[in-house]
Amino acid sequence: MAKSKNPAEGKKSTDYKTDTGEKENNTGAQTETVGTDDKSDPVGNLKNELSTERDKYLRLAAEYDNYRKRSTKEREMIYTDARIDAINKLLPVFDNLERALKTECTDESYYKGIEMIMTQLIEALNNMGVKEIPSVGSTFDPNLHNAVMTIVDPQLGENVVAEEYQKGFILGDRVIRFSTVVVAN
Repeated sequence: MAKSKNPAEGKKSTDYKTDTGEKENNTGAQTETVGTDDKSDPVGNLKNELSTERDKYLRLAAEYDNYRKRSTKEREMIYTDARIDAINKLLPVFDNLERALKTECTDESYYKGIEMIMTQLIEALNNMGVKEIPSVGSTFDPNLHNAVMTIVDPQLGENVVAEEYQKGFILGDRVIRFSTVVVAN
């Protein structure tokens, strides 16, 4: 019989588990790995697989939720932008009706008709959520007003809107058109 080169052979070996999950005999030689072999622990492998699939599912659910929120927000923005575009096309009509009401007119029924059209247009704009920006007498706000001129008026305070050249409109928190104003002091 051939002599073995391993000095640990021939000694009685007692196997025990180390902290790393490997079996080691009393000679210090590693014999096998426990818990990492595919065939030795099918329950552990299934738990790892289930955990991986659960993580994938949760990530997919979160991505879908983010997509749903983003697309809802985009739809609302598109709807708001379309409303603003339509309102911008109506504002020149508003301006012309306002000028017509300021001019002298000898035909009372004609003037009354223009007033009725203007009232109807203002009502339609209000129903769409459009509001006029308050100007004359209010404090100048660069987020709402466009100052084209300044005047000195001791009767008015500092940064007070003295005159309005063109009405401004707001939809929700978005300015559709800035008020064109004259600011005092």
